[in-house]
Amino acid sequence: MRITWYIEKKRGNLRPKLTYSVVLEGYEKELALPYVRITSTIPEPPSSWQPHCHPGEFERSGAPAAGCYELATPSHLMRNGSGQTLRLPWREDNAYPEVDASFQALREAFEEALATAHASEPMDERGELVVSPALKRDMAPAIMADRLLRLAK
Repeated sequence: MRITWYIEKKRGNLRPKLTYSVVLEGYEKELALPYVRITSTIPEPPSSWQPHCHPGEFERSGAPAAGCYELATPSHLMRNGSGQTLRLPWREDNAYPEVDASFQALREAFEEALATAHASEPMDERGELVVSPALKRDMAPAIMADRLLRLAK
């Protein structure tokens, strides 16, 4: 699995955007891993649909976050990785240490799921059953008599 992300913020009262992508390797897809989803520590700003935050509004007025974003890995059925863009709260110092910490937590959760899936050993079992020799011995006289009668006709 490879996680890449970047945070972009334009000058002014615009909120930064976090864009991330998670790509599974071929062997990870072959293990049919389930979605791995975590609740991050990345705060979702109030009215996160709004690309800006003016002074004295929302997080700049001390309003609490709307919650924290969920991060997830893609399904093993997806050909390409998953990508998503999240709006981050406006911060004067442009510091978002929780982004790196949250992606590390996602990686750890994914590694647990990967280890569990990898521990499920492959198998290739085959079987065959035939009529028991005792039954064949019991039925042999009737089968031979039937064959002889057919030849006689």
